[in-house]
Amino acid sequence: MADLASKTVLEEGRAVAETKAAGGWRDFVAGSLAGAAQVAVGHPLDTVKVRMQTQGGAVFRGPVDCVVKTVRSEGVAGLYKGMASPLVGIAAVNSLLFWAYSAGKRALVGPGGGEATLGQVAVAGAWAGAVNSVLASPVELVKVRLQTQYGGAGAGAGAGASGPVAVGRALARQHGVRGVMWGFWATVAREVPAYAAFYAGFEFAKRRLAQAQGLAPGQPVGVAGLVAAGAVGGVSYWSASYPLDVIKSRVQNAAQPPRGAGYIAAAARRIYAEQGLRGFFRGYSTSVVRSIPAAGVTFAVYELVAGALQRS
Repeated sequence: MADLASKTVLEEGRAVAETKAAGGWRDFVAGSLAGAAQVAVGHPLDTVKVRMQTQGGAVFRGPVDCVVKTVRSEGVAGLYKGMASPLVGIAAVNSLLFWAYSAGKRALVGPGGGEATLGQVAVAGAWAGAVNSVLASPVELVKVRLQTQYGGAGAGAGAGASGPVAVGRALARQHGVRGVMWGFWATVAREVPAYAAFYAGFEFAKRRLAQAQGLAPGQPVGVAGLVAAGAVGGVSYWSASYPLDVIKSRVQNAAQPPRGAGYIAAAARRIYAEQGLRGFFRGYSTSVVRSIPAAGVTFAVYELVAGALQRS
């Protein structure tokens, strides 16, 4: 009997391990495809957002003026500057993000499974944001420095480079590892609250939609429901983190990498001195508009792909 009990425990442990491994694999694949969809839908407005944050009133009167001047000066392709960096990097970034979120949620819920509370969802999202920063920071750095190449704007390493590889090489050559991870802690400061709100907003909206449809917990809310809930998650993301995103963009577009532990606070003081509180919200409306389709598509693609892989 003892041998039989031991064998049963071992088999159950093996089954749990195999389930976790399969779940991690699905998270990576679904996250990659969701990230590619997000970039394809949202990159032009992300370019407008970054240019408003870093060049703001000095060059553009508003988001529409930014679009008009960009297209007039660089053509429609100007709105897609820096897209190669997130398109390639976002696969790894989103894979890591969704894997870390799922792993964190499983750890918080415990071996018994069940539905996570919204508080547990937020904690798992914050954890995923912190982990995600390792890859997100260099990807965002290259993207920002390419997106701000307008009329000679931008300074320092990679200012005149024509692609993500050239920018990355210039940063590494001139500043070493510090250049590649330029603005890492500013990225962490943004990602933690952003993804806590991102996942909590999505789950809250999805559960309310399920209740409105009379669905049992765990039942699918449909593609339209996923897109709508994802849009809520996207708006929650920017509402929780936008001033920190402005700081990150300014730090990553500076002429030199930041030094010292207080560079985030120093950047915030500079923004306030130049533009007041309005400076922390330049481009916010563009980000919110962009987040509705981009986050909606991200969550819809992730949930549908993960569900299809699980069934197969």
